[in-house]
Amino acid sequence: MHTLRRLLAAAALVAVLASGTACAAPSNDGLLVRVPQDASTLSEAAEQVAPGGTILIAPGTYDDELQINTPDVTVRGEDRNATVIDGGGIRPYGIVSIADGVTVENLTVTGATFYGVLFTGLHDKNGPSAPTADGYTPWDPEAFPPLQRFLIDHVTAYNNGLYGIYAFNAQHGVIRDSYASGSADSGIYVGQCRNCDVLVAGNVAERNAVGFENANASDSVVITGNRFSRNRVGLTLLSSYQEAFTPQHANQVVGNLISDNDAADSPSQAEGGFATGVGISGGEANIFERNRISGNARAGVILTNTEDLPATGNRFTANVYAANGVDLGNVSAARTPATSNCAEDSPSTAPAALAAELTAGCDGSHAAQSATDAVAGPDAPIGSSFRDVAPPAPQPNLANPTERTTLPKTITMPDLEAVDVPADDFLADRAGSR
Repeated sequence: MHTLRRLLAAAALVAVLASGTACAAPSNDGLLVRVPQDASTLSEAAEQVAPGGTILIAPGTYDDELQINTPDVTVRGEDRNATVIDGGGIRPYGIVSIADGVTVENLTVTGATFYGVLFTGLHDKNGPSAPTADGYTPWDPEAFPPLQRFLIDHVTAYNNGLYGIYAFNAQHGVIRDSYASGSADSGIYVGQCRNCDVLVAGNVAERNAVGFENANASDSVVITGNRFSRNRVGLTLLSSYQEAFTPQHANQVVGNLISDNDAADSPSQAEGGFATGVGISGGEANIFERNRISGNARAGVILTNTEDLPATGNRFTANVYAANGVDLGNVSAARTPATSNCAEDSPSTAPAALAAELTAGCDGSHAAQSATDAVAGPDAPIGSSFRDVAPPAPQPNLANPTERTTLPKTITMPDLEAVDVPADDFLADRAGSR
């Protein structure tokens, strides 16, 4: 499904690019391009900006798409809530970056049919592309080297058709202090990278089909200090043969609030997992520590397999569970049993026998762990069109924005040992609709 979506989106964007017109000569050598003062459209601004330059977008609604293929560019809105790129429910993208070292900050993207904001190394000279092979065929990283260095900061992405904020085949990036709602797939997505070096921190995702999704993004992905609440599913870590680099493994999920994920006012996907906090499908060796996982009416955490890929070696430590249908359930198929998963924080389990096996997993047991056919939960409500989800409340602007500096080659990760279990109302001041 993901591959098909990228193919369709790529075709749509190439058509847009082919219809573009010539732009005026850049001012200030392209180091500062103001919209609409220097460039009347976003497309013209992208043509004018020089490497290392800034596109500064004034308050207003822009019925346009912005593709950045110039390295080390900053795209900045003057007012996060009033600088709005609106896809109108007909354009596939809001902002796409296929260049290294790009920052997008302090603006709103809404109404795109595919992606609000997309950073991707999967492109050719014309823009985003897709490989001819599927995930069952070895991936050639030299043909599509991952995008390097990106920052998404203080961005609001709401009511976009599939994804709010999406990083794919990209390394050394940060998604922080942003907001996503009304996405029919996931509010925030990180996919298809090894040695990713990606930090997802301080974000709010609500009223999406899935709050945060990871498919085949592995090794150095840190997800900390986020609020994934009131989605259909809070967070998923997936191994997927529809993308390269299976299996997904080795994320650190620390100090997040993952709560009350049974929102009816959300797009109508993810019915099978409705009311689940965390879903791990074929994910391996992920660490969940000091998260608050509460109020998820089906389950706090569900383990399952992806085809022949088991959920294995995942570790749960010092999480706080409360008011879940069950804290941790295993619905893996008998042909691909979960193994070696460890829980040191005494969750309730389905089936009951799983509790002792999770303790044994912490002691090095590799035995198959007991599973149930299903974990009971509420029926999924019909849900909303992505266009009908209520807009978010105003979000905080970037404080004291400075001129752009080159993004670092590697990300300085926070001290996770200093991260506490968040309170029930963590980041509540940024949640809710208008």
